[in-house]
Amino acid sequence: MLSFLLWLPVLGASIIGFFPGKIESARLRQITTIFAVIILGWTIWLLTQFNLSNSGWQFSEYLPWAEPIGLSYSLAVDGLSLPLVALNGLLTMIAIYSIGENVERPRLYYSLILLINAGITGALVAQNLLLFVIFYELELIPFYLMIAIWGGEKRGYASIKFLLYTAVSGLLILAAFLGISFLNGATSFDYNIITTQRLSLNTQLILLTVLLIGFGIKIPLVPLHTWLPDAYTEASSAVAILLGGILAKLGTYGLIRFGLQLFPEAWSIVAPGLAVIGTVSVLYGALSAIAQKDIKRMVAYSSIGHMGYILVATAAGTQLSILGAVTQMIAHGLILALLFHLVGIVERKVGTRDLDVLNGLMNPIRGLPLTSALLIMAGMASAGIPGLVGFVAEFMIFQGSFSTFPIPTLLCIIASGLTAVYFVILLNRTCFGKLDNKLAYYPTVLRSESIPAFVLTGIILFLGIQPNWLLRWIEPTTDLLAVNSERSSVISYQLTNKSLTLLSGK
Repeated sequence: MLSFLLWLPVLGASIIGFFPGKIESARLRQITTIFAVIILGWTIWLLTQFNLSNSGWQFSEYLPWAEPIGLSYSLAVDGLSLPLVALNGLLTMIAIYSIGENVERPRLYYSLILLINAGITGALVAQNLLLFVIFYELELIPFYLMIAIWGGEKRGYASIKFLLYTAVSGLLILAAFLGISFLNGATSFDYNIITTQRLSLNTQLILLTVLLIGFGIKIPLVPLHTWLPDAYTEASSAVAILLGGILAKLGTYGLIRFGLQLFPEAWSIVAPGLAVIGTVSVLYGALSAIAQKDIKRMVAYSSIGHMGYILVATAAGTQLSILGAVTQMIAHGLILALLFHLVGIVERKVGTRDLDVLNGLMNPIRGLPLTSALLIMAGMASAGIPGLVGFVAEFMIFQGSFSTFPIPTLLCIIASGLTAVYFVILLNRTCFGKLDNKLAYYPTVLRSESIPAFVLTGIILFLGIQPNWLLRWIEPTTDLLAVNSERSSVISYQLTNKSLTLLSGK
């Protein structure tokens, strides 16, 4: 089942890239869309077949591969990975629609999009640590090429920076995985065999720190974030949707899957520090967004802040906070994709992203009224307005984290107010006011250009009103993670008290 989801986009990329003869860009877009529809449809079918009462692995596949080095073709999903796989399928479809019919070098462009889908799906379903690293690094080159070839004016600088940071991230994660295996004397990297219980606490802390830095680059967290504003801003709208909507989630997924789940005892020790880093990221992202003049760069910085919520919630380690963290991954992916898509429409129709130039887009005759209305909806969702999926995720994070980290949680709540501030600035300057007469009429937004925005808006509204449609897939797995984390926290607390008692001589 999962192999079909993994190798179908690879087959599609091969057909598009190597099929003989000249094919028009519009026809290539149609072929890519067909593959994307099949991928999304298969993912939806997997959701219907998923056992909601089972917190463990499902749809497992296993084949021996390179046994001498411990590499196997092992796939499975649970309530943490399957919703992200579905998000990947949806955003791949949205990205294809965001491209437009005419694109330079269409064979390469559409092939790379399908390869990105395969790489992200492979990382999410991999049950072997080396296999995860392979897929984790597989998406590096396609994204680099997408930014370097079809990016903005500073695409060379942004793509190289992305490449270097992401390569370092992968190397650190590989080093941590090798350390886990070699120090345990294990002969396999299969996830169900790997354990850290035999390692000393100091060794666990070192390996966990390496993992945190590696995944922190991908998220990214402050101060490992400097590649993000350049990459998001210079990338095309379609690539920015995939970068922020799903690629960054590999970082938070890795923190939960390989940080919290593999190192529960060491996690409880570093959790207060992670909560501080997450809070700093939230505040920094919000304040930096307020200072921006480029609306796309503003959205990029807002992403840093919203990803910080996930780290605070994961650090807290309660049932509700971890459930909120995973929900925030989905909510953030949907909202950010909607924002980047709408910003892309504004840039194409108006010709600028400068807040000092944009004005009056809500004008019903000469402006972009529908795009402006959807942009207001996206801003409300990002600010956590009740009735939208962003509110559901943030509310669970704040409520679940407060008992463990009250001060960081309060600061995050304050930062959520700052989110409203910078989106009010964006909307007030772009949508309202008097349209400059010199700009005359803007080109009409085509119906095909609006379809992705309507789909994303509908999902954001639906999940905001009926969040259980999302939570029921996630909750059994996150509850299990929280129980293991709390049990390890108790053990760590007992060991610490015992050590203090011995040192005091009592």
